[in-house]
Amino acid sequence: MNTETPSGLSSNCEKILSRGLQQLGLALTPEQQLLLLRYVGLLHKWNRTYNLTAIRQPEAMVERHLLDSLSVVAYIEGQSIADVGTGPGLPGMVLAIVYPEKQFTLMDSNGKKTRFLQQAKQELGLNNVEIYNGRVEVYPQQQSFDTVISRAFASLNAMLTWTESLATPNGHYLAMKGSYPEQELAELPAGFELLHAYQLQVPHCEGERHLLVLQARC
Repeated sequence: MNTETPSGLSSNCEKILSRGLQQLGLALTPEQQLLLLRYVGLLHKWNRTYNLTAIRQPEAMVERHLLDSLSVVAYIEGQSIADVGTGPGLPGMVLAIVYPEKQFTLMDSNGKKTRFLQQAKQELGLNNVEIYNGRVEVYPQQQSFDTVISRAFASLNAMLTWTESLATPNGHYLAMKGSYPEQELAELPAGFELLHAYQLQVPHCEGERHLLVLQARC
């Protein structure tokens, strides 16, 4: 029986998340799991009016948004993280729930999406999240970040060119990609190098998923 849970979503969403966490080897508290599902509930609600994502059903949002974002949890380093081109908060809002001790700055130029993020931050009580509405290349530089991450944001060349001033001298750039982007890697801007490339195993994902870890050469 597919009943409603405290998150307002169906019990099936809860089961998909629970099984996915087991497959990813992640141990989140019941409170964190509830926050993740409440986030999906808010995204589903706002999506009816504001078209924040092409994925419409909450179950699919859990599979294709939550679990995909959770697949990079082990690779997040440092205390300050910038999520560029975050859209409706992917992966930044998800990671902020997993890592309440870290500070996340979510950046997007789409006003509808950043308004949603402000509301989600408030309703979920995420005091470790800041929202920036604007183009990342003109971000008013108030701090540098230990990690700069993007999910399906732009080509590697564009991402690194636009965000090169955001990372600390030893900071990392994490790019979430589908298939291994050989051509994009061949066109890296001068001064950057690939440190690691990880093939991610994302539950319910049939296609390839990769995480590239890059750094500016000293």
